[in-house]
Amino acid sequence: MNAAVHLGAGEAGRIALVGNPNCGKTALFNRLTGSRQKVANYTGVTVERKEGRFFGPSGRRWRVLDLPGAYSLQPKSPDEAVTRAVCLGELPGEAPPDVLVCVVSATNLRLHLRFALEVRALGRPMVLVLNMMDDAARRGVTIDRARLEAEIGVPVVEAVAIQAHGAQALVDLLDDGPIEAPRAPTPADLHVETDRLLDAVATGVDGDLASDWTERIDRVLLHPVAGLVILALLLFLMFQAVFTWAKPVMELIQSGVTLLGDQVSASLPPGPLRGLLTSGVIAGAGSVLAFLPQILILFFFILALEESGYLPRAAFLLDRLMVGAGLSGRSFIPLLSSFACAVPGIMATRSIQHPRDRLLTIMVAPLMTCSARLPVYALLIAAFVPAREVGGLFNLQGLVLFALYAMGIGTAVLIAWSAKRWGGPAGEHPLLLELPAYRWPHPRDLALGLWERAQIFIRRVGTVIVALTVLLWGLSSFPPPPPGATEPAIYHSAAGWIGRGLAWIFSPIGFNWQICIALVPGLAAREVVVGALATVYALSAGDTGSAAEALTPLIGAQWGLPTALSLLVWYVYAPQCFATQAVIRRETNSARMAATAAGYQLALAYGAAFLTYHAARALT
Repeated sequence: MNAAVHLGAGEAGRIALVGNPNCGKTALFNRLTGSRQKVANYTGVTVERKEGRFFGPSGRRWRVLDLPGAYSLQPKSPDEAVTRAVCLGELPGEAPPDVLVCVVSATNLRLHLRFALEVRALGRPMVLVLNMMDDAARRGVTIDRARLEAEIGVPVVEAVAIQAHGAQALVDLLDDGPIEAPRAPTPADLHVETDRLLDAVATGVDGDLASDWTERIDRVLLHPVAGLVILALLLFLMFQAVFTWAKPVMELIQSGVTLLGDQVSASLPPGPLRGLLTSGVIAGAGSVLAFLPQILILFFFILALEESGYLPRAAFLLDRLMVGAGLSGRSFIPLLSSFACAVPGIMATRSIQHPRDRLLTIMVAPLMTCSARLPVYALLIAAFVPAREVGGLFNLQGLVLFALYAMGIGTAVLIAWSAKRWGGPAGEHPLLLELPAYRWPHPRDLALGLWERAQIFIRRVGTVIVALTVLLWGLSSFPPPPPGATEPAIYHSAAGWIGRGLAWIFSPIGFNWQICIALVPGLAAREVVVGALATVYALSAGDTGSAAEALTPLIGAQWGLPTALSLLVWYVYAPQCFATQAVIRRETNSARMAATAAGYQLALAYGAAFLTYHAARALT
C-alpha cells in the first residue's frame, strides 16, 4: 500500500468521491468534470458507474469516479458493497484509487464525519472536503478547518460545489501533491470519537438558527393532508407541462425533419436508396426524435425535485399509504425514477433493505409509465384528443396523459395490496430517512443532467432505433408485390405477412395489421413504435415521407377511437423493452421472476385492452 501519491505533470491520477447521500458529492463531481462524463455499470453488477476527468493548473490529468452514496463501509446494500470494494481495490482487474476524496456536508457534520472516520481507517491517501460551506455560514455553523485537519490527520479543504470555482481549493491541493496516507487508524468507537471531534472543531452545529426555515417549510410539505395535496399538484403540473411547454420545440424539430426528408428525396433518383433514407431512416428516427423535448421536460421535473431535497420528504409523506398498499416509503423514489426509465428505477430498489419489499417494488416498477412510452401516448393523444382547455385552466390532452399515468400507478398499488393480502404478513419495517436541507436546484447540475439524458436518447435514436427502422423498412419493402397487385407493396412484403399473421391474435382488441407490425420492434424499445408506424404508413401510401409527416392526422382518419383507446391502454400495461426484462433478471437473479413480470403484464395489457375496445365500441 502506497503511503503517498506522487504524480508527474503528464501522468493521470485516479480519485474516487465518497460520502453519505445528500453531501453534495455529485454536485462536486459535476463541478470538477463538467460535460466530460460517461455513465456505465460496474463489471458484473448493475450498480451505476459515473466517471469523468479534469485537468489541474499544471496540466496534470485526473480521472474521477463518483461512487454510490453510502452511510457505512459495513455494507447493507449493493451500492454500499460496491463503494467499499472500489475503495479497497477489491473489484477484479481494477486497482484502488490513488486518492479517496471524502465529501461531507458542513451542515450535517455529526452524521457525515462518522463515515469520514471509517474511510480514514482504510489507510488510503485521503482528502476531506467540507462541502456546502455557504449553507453552514447561513446556519450559524463555524468550523475550524486547521484544527479539524490536525485532529484527523488528513488534508481538509472547503468547497461550495454549486458555485463557480467552488472546488478550486481541492483542485489546487491535488495539483500540488503529494497526498499522504493518514497517520493512524480511527478508534473503534466512532460515535464517541465523532462527538469529541465536533466539540473541538465546530460551533453552532446543534443550533436552531440554521434549520428554522426548513422546519417551517416542512410543517406544510409534510402535513398529512396539505402535503399530499401539494405532491399531487406537483405531479399534475409535471404532466401538463409535458404537453404545453414542449409543443413549440416539437413543431420546430418536425419541420426540420420534414425539410431534410424533402431535400433528400429531391436529390436522389427514385429507387431503393431513396426509399431507405426517406421512408426508413428519416421517417422512422425523425418521428421519434421529435419527442425529445417532452422527455427532457419530464426529466427536468424529476431532477429538480431530487436536487431540491424534496424527494426524500415525498417518500416519508407517502410511507403510511405505501405500507398500507404492501410497499414501503422507500419504494417511492425507485417508482418515481421509473417514470423516466424502468431500468434505473429497478436498480434504485437496492436501497430497500427488506427482500420482500424490494422484490415487490421491482415487479410493479414496470407499470410506471416510462419516458419511452411518452412518444406513443403523445402521438395517439394528439390524433384523437382535441387540444382544448378545460375549465379555462387545464389542457385536455394533459388531463388524458395524467389519467394514463394514474392508471399505471393505481394498478401497481392494487397489485401490491393484493400481494400483501394474499402473500402472508410482511412484518413492520420502519422507514428511516435523512431529510436533507432544502436547496434551490443549481442550473449547472440540471443542465448537465438533461444533457446526459439527451445524449442517451439521441444515441438510442442513432443506434437501436435507426437499426430497427432500417430492418423494418427492409422487411416492409421485400419481396416486391406480384404483377397486377392492387394493395400497397408492404401488404405483400415479409412485414405484411408477419402483421397479418399476428392480426388474428390482436384483432379482438381492435389492432389492425399495421399496428401488429409496429408491435414487434417495439419489444426492443418502446419509442420505436412511432417510427415503425411512420415507416409502415409511408410505405402503405406509396410515397417517400409525406405519410410520415402527416402520421398524426393520418391515423386519426383511418383508426377508430376504440382502436386508439385500446392501444393506449395496451401500452399502459404491456411488458417493457428487453432491457427492462434483463435488469429484472439480474436484480432478482431469477429468470423465473423476469418471466413472471412479463407474463402478468402481458395478461393485464391484453385483458384491459379487450375491455376498453369493446366498451368504447358499445358507447360510440
